[in-house]
Amino acid sequence: MSMALDDSSDLPDEALLTLFANGDRQAARALTLRFTPVVMAHAYRLLGDRAEAEDVTQEAMLRLWRIAPDWRAGEARVNTWLYRVVANLVTDRLRRRRHVGPPLDAVDEPVDAAAGPAERLQDKARAGALQAALNGLPERQRQAVVLRHIEGLANPEIAAIMETGTEAVESLIARGKRALGAALAARRDALGYGDD
Repeated sequence: MSMALDDSSDLPDEALLTLFANGDRQAARALTLRFTPVVMAHAYRLLGDRAEAEDVTQEAMLRLWRIAPDWRAGEARVNTWLYRVVANLVTDRLRRRRHVGPPLDAVDEPVDAAAGPAERLQDKARAGALQAALNGLPERQRQAVVLRHIEGLANPEIAAIMETGTEAVESLIARGKRALGAALAARRDALGYGDD
């Protein structure tokens, strides 16, 4: 049985997951459109590598499809569960990075051949500076800062994802923000954040 869903379906995540588990392809499409960009952006921010983020996104979505028939509504929110899966997959990849291949700092950033206006270049410089600063944070600080200030999650939800207490999350975020501020302070003018 399939129901007509558009890309902006108002059905809750859990309802769509239940419909998918019962064979509804439109529900799968709606969930994919809803979560893939979010998961991809989160994975990229934690990894700093688009190809690896795509792999993590694909694996996280596959795990969601596999768990769908056994999903118990009310135990966890779908997005919280996905964030936890992404965190685990990213942690595994970061551990493997430490043992294989050159450090991230030794790898040149890919060059974007497309020419664009000055604003696009400045946005790219800002995003690159932020990503480099995020990459310099310890893993748990980076994860807490990204979940709070980029993904917009509340501290209790972050605590559930990171399997720690709210006070620990607050401490991780505060230390991460201080480290980011220190890392980016010297580039403030170059990134177009002058005192104007």
